Amino acid sequence: MNASTPSRKAVILVSGGMDSAVTIAMAREQGFDVHALSVAYGQRHSSELEASERVSKLLGAVEHKTVVVDLRSIGGSALTADIDVPEDGGEGIPVTYVPARNTIMLSIALGWAEVLGSTDIFCGVNAVDYSGYPDCRPAFIDAFQALANVATKAGVEGAGIRIHAPLMAMGKGDIVREGMRLGVDFSETVSCYQADAQGRACGHCDACRLRAEGFAKAGVPDPTHYV
Repeated sequence: MNASTPSRKAVILVSGGMDSAVTIAMAREQGFDVHALSVAYGQRHSSELEASERVSKLLGAVEHKTVVVDLRSIGGSALTADIDVPEDGGEGIPVTYVPARNTIMLSIALGWAEVLGSTDIFCGVNAVDYSGYPDCRPAFIDAFQALANVATKAGVEGAGIRIHAPLMAMGKGDIVREGMRLGVDFSETVSCYQADAQGRACGHCDACRLRAEGFAKAGVPDPTHYV
């Protein structure tokens, strides 16, 4: 973005994983000033949140904010309750699905965007190589954008709210290639559902499997730190 281009603020949901890292880089390339937002919802490990802050800084975010929402108090997921994380895939929506997680995160992002005067929210959801979550599909993003534009002052009186999901139609291999083009250091990201305190991955869960397949498809050495 050159000096004559006016600043454009965007709120980017950042999980600490590879998809949200690439999303930050894509938003930056489009000329947005990135205001990175992470949600501490009671996930199994803090290393994911530490990666969020680290990656946001490395990729040039203007600021990084973490909001606390206690989803462990309702449970219902292997990521927020004492339920084993599956390591062998399976049919249907997996137990790692966190009820209403993306709806809650986007709602928080929407609130912050209004405060910042931003009309743009980015998230790294993907409907190609993913775990089958219902809140990672185009229909969800379209519905939330419609909601945002009837539920907010920015939507009713302002320029409106746009929800960007630039990875939606990309496979994991495509995401890796895009990240490499944009200079993303994937070794700094944490994707594993049960990473240890140092952010080292188990290598067996769905998130690890999809991540490893992405590097293999892209022909890029896997930089993941494994236990």
